[in-house]
Amino acid sequence: MSDLHARLGVRRRINAAGTLTRLGGALMAPEVVAAMAEAAKHAVDMGELQSAASGVIARATGAEAGIVTTGASAALTLAAAASMTRWDVARMAALPHADDFPNEILLPRTHRSQYAHAYAAAGARLIDLGHNDRGTGAGVRGLEAWEIEAALTPRTAAFGFAATPATIADLPIVVGVCRPRGIPVIVDAAAQLPPKANLRRMIELGADLVAFSGGKAIGGPQASGILAGRRDLVGAALAQMLDMDVSPETWTPPALIDRANLAGVPHHGLGRGFKAGKEEIAGLLVALERFVAADDAAANAALEKRLAGIAAAVPGASLRLVPAAETGRVPVLELASPDPRALSRKLQQGDPAVHLSERRAAAGVLTIDPQALRAEDDAALAAAIRAALG
Repeated sequence: MSDLHARLGVRRRINAAGTLTRLGGALMAPEVVAAMAEAAKHAVDMGELQSAASGVIARATGAEAGIVTTGASAALTLAAAASMTRWDVARMAALPHADDFPNEILLPRTHRSQYAHAYAAAGARLIDLGHNDRGTGAGVRGLEAWEIEAALTPRTAAFGFAATPATIADLPIVVGVCRPRGIPVIVDAAAQLPPKANLRRMIELGADLVAFSGGKAIGGPQASGILAGRRDLVGAALAQMLDMDVSPETWTPPALIDRANLAGVPHHGLGRGFKAGKEEIAGLLVALERFVAADDAAANAALEKRLAGIAAAVPGASLRLVPAAETGRVPVLELASPDPRALSRKLQQGDPAVHLSERRAAAGVLTIDPQALRAEDDAALAAAIRAALG
């Protein structure tokens, strides 16, 4: 692969910025790569494969069902589509034109981000609600039940919830209002792994659908994700993602699709462009099983040891090791700098190019996140930081 990159004129980079999409996501384990290569050799029925994948995802998440998607954003678009259509094939055919049926997704102001485009892509109309007192430092109150109740109308199709350590406490409030009214709660948990417990936590708190990235902490293919949740909604999402150029007389629906509730056989749906390949499905499932079986404490201890070694190799730098217990995810190294963006630019222009996380650059800090950092690159990373610091 390195020869291929050289032939294409693509520079090799050291990724100490985390499992970022723009840097190719996670590094896949040999078992994951082998699973994808094996899957590439055989023909399978994709609906049958997704139904089998559902069992693996259900065991890992505690959900009724699950499917493999082409990323967490695709999972959110499919979740929105399923919430608006359920098993109505006429609505499936109409998307993204959804003005003739409920298509509003409630979204708290503190949860609105660039990723909300995923809902709108399905034809949903996003409705802001609530106040941002905690987010702006203007008060202590978060999302309240009466705000949700006041925003509900006959046009409401779902509630969009972006899970973070700061918002998760509000999820039971949302579920408490929406579930009795039959309003699906969609949780965007794309980057909420680790900790591994979050795989099950969202479902345990009452989410109807949860989206996870497969190409970040799980360690699956970059173009993979998970949509887990209620069986009927996951099945409706799958019906809108599969190749449906089939003869109704000979079509055998996969186990996840409730043929009895379909007035007819759907045509290609809105999710057709989000089709997951057999290779991505196989790789994601192997990665998910590895992720569930891994010893988080041992893995974090190994990462801390590596980060301590990197820090020792850059004497004089203002580096602080932040343990996983403090980050809530994985251990990181924080590098203080009077001009962090200039330092980051210098590192990226080096040879090899080095990327650190700029998430805390406004606070004068660059972060060394080891999730996608190869152990064999630790020494080169330290050398690049030494050179950049002069």
